[in-house]
Amino acid sequence: MSSIKLKEISPRAPENFDKNDTKEKLQQIILELDDLQNLLYAESKHSVLVIVQGMDASGKDGTVRNVFGKLNPQGVLVQSFKEPTKEELAHDFLWRVHRHTPAKGMIQIFNRSHYEDILITRVHKMCDDKTAHKRMQAINDFEKLLTDHNNTSILKFYLHVSTQEQHKRLEERIKDPTKHWKYNENDFKEAKLWDAYMNVYEECFANCNDIPWIIVPSDQNWYKEYLIAVRLRDLLKGFHMQFPGLKK
Repeated sequence: MSSIKLKEISPRAPENFDKNDTKEKLQQIILELDDLQNLLYAESKHSVLVIVQGMDASGKDGTVRNVFGKLNPQGVLVQSFKEPTKEELAHDFLWRVHRHTPAKGMIQIFNRSHYEDILITRVHKMCDDKTAHKRMQAINDFEKLLTDHNNTSILKFYLHVSTQEQHKRLEERIKDPTKHWKYNENDFKEAKLWDAYMNVYEECFANCNDIPWIIVPSDQNWYKEYLIAVRLRDLLKGFHMQFPGLKK
């Protein structure tokens, strides 16, 4: 069982990381990812599910754009899970999620995910503890199903941003005209529930850790994106993929 304590983890890069050097390395890794994703698609034996979770303004959208945006869109899909529709609520909580799991050869990104059903629902008292723990077990079983029966590898990233950096980014959405479209008054209300969110996230890490969570320091976008790109690159290289030969 995980004992991750977010207060004990720095949301910033180590001092020995140079920003410019790291950004240059990131661009080289993205070139590698482009080749590896093409190989993944061609071989069509593996699939990858990338789960991106984090507080508002932790940089989820930027991660998707800057790490995955230069890959071939034929092989990368993005799905966000917002408030369930009436039809979705008439089914089990994983019904709407399972429809978007990756086929072999594909990288599927969940920008927010099935974990919302044990996070925001608990903070806002829409889901009691007993139901939440049943859902956690269902999530573990769901992820095991994907890994065991569809050769799916799952990367689960939590974007670890500080309260100070979150507040700064939320304020930018008011001050910067190019970010006005991101503004949502409710984000400031949610930010006041920080401690409650940290508690449910840490319980999530403890109970849904069969596939380990990767805590990504996210106060500096360049460092966050570098770490995620490295993890994905290393995963894909570990498949030891080969291009298929001529069809006979």
